[in-house]
Amino acid sequence: MKEVRLKRGREKAVLRRHPWIFSGAVDEVRGEPAPGETVRVVDARGKFLAWGAYSPQSQIRVRIWSWDREEEVDADFLRCRLRSALALRDEFLRPLETNAIRLVHGESDGLPGLVVDRYEDTLVLQILSTGAEFWRETLVDLLQELTGAAVVFERSDADLRELEGLPQRVEPLRGDEPPLIEVREGRLKFWVDLRRGHKTGFYLDQRANRGQVGGLAGGLEVLDCFSYTGGFTAAALAAGARRVTAVDSSAEALELARENMKLNEFDPASVEWVNGDAFQVLRQFRDSGRSFDLVVLDPPKFAPTTAQVQRAARGYKDINLLGLKLLRPGGTLVTFSCSGGVSEELFQKIVADAALDSEVNARLVQRLHQDRDHPVALNFPEGAYLKGFVIQI
Repeated sequence: MKEVRLKRGREKAVLRRHPWIFSGAVDEVRGEPAPGETVRVVDARGKFLAWGAYSPQSQIRVRIWSWDREEEVDADFLRCRLRSALALRDEFLRPLETNAIRLVHGESDGLPGLVVDRYEDTLVLQILSTGAEFWRETLVDLLQELTGAAVVFERSDADLRELEGLPQRVEPLRGDEPPLIEVREGRLKFWVDLRRGHKTGFYLDQRANRGQVGGLAGGLEVLDCFSYTGGFTAAALAAGARRVTAVDSSAEALELARENMKLNEFDPASVEWVNGDAFQVLRQFRDSGRSFDLVVLDPPKFAPTTAQVQRAARGYKDINLLGLKLLRPGGTLVTFSCSGGVSEELFQKIVADAALDSEVNARLVQRLHQDRDHPVALNFPEGAYLKGFVIQI
């Protein structure tokens, strides 16, 4: 059996069931395992700790599949994990009133590096680790068997694959690639572009938060920054917002956002579309004296890892400072960070510093997180990547 032996004293995280083993904890690798191959993880004395997928190029050298000595990582093991993930979603799929849901959320579902989202009868697969890549064909077969999905499409084009030494890949794996898919979210409808859209096509993790923004937006003038294809814009308009200004740097995303407003039969005159860099646009709004009742900030990932935290903190402070300055008295800021390297505690400090510099009295009235189909395993706090605050001034 191919084996990874840890340095003395470096087994504590594994014993606490954290699923990642970093390269600095590894003392010796025996048997020349191939990328993604299952290895036996042992401590410095040779005592069994776990079974994991080996990744020779990544700083995360091993991603753990199981801590059970008697368990074998094979097709039956993967089938069991997938069934468990699907069963969890079955419990709350109906009340969500949607045909778009995350079915597998990586480490938090015991399937490291695997993301699977379902849009109607299409599965979108994202493979982010050598272990999931090793079992790719088996996983696709099992997913189609367990879900009955007509189409499986792969969106393995995230930057994380580079760190694993894997090429990027975007292609249909089973069935024909649909041009666009119409998804439902309560009474809202959206077009999703599987090939060119962000992540797997849509921000499913913000589903509940779109509802929260809708609950705040009635009768207000709203600024939706980093609006993408108009998720928060549509939620605000559905709730009776007086007018929404939607800002995004992608003309293509804004074009699809316009189509989404048509799909929901909203008045075209109720939205102002601004194609441009959000930082620059907000500075222009500030300098021209514009103001809003509600500002939503949902920027892309500024810090994928802790190495980029300092630069990311500057970006988050800048955009939140601008957002706060654009609020009318009594206004509300809804601000998010999806950066895994930025903790909720740090993000709160950044927003607090921005409030101080903008010379407003601000209160945090609600914390927001990813929706329930993006669960967080208690042994993997990194799974709680999305954090948001509702701030009143």
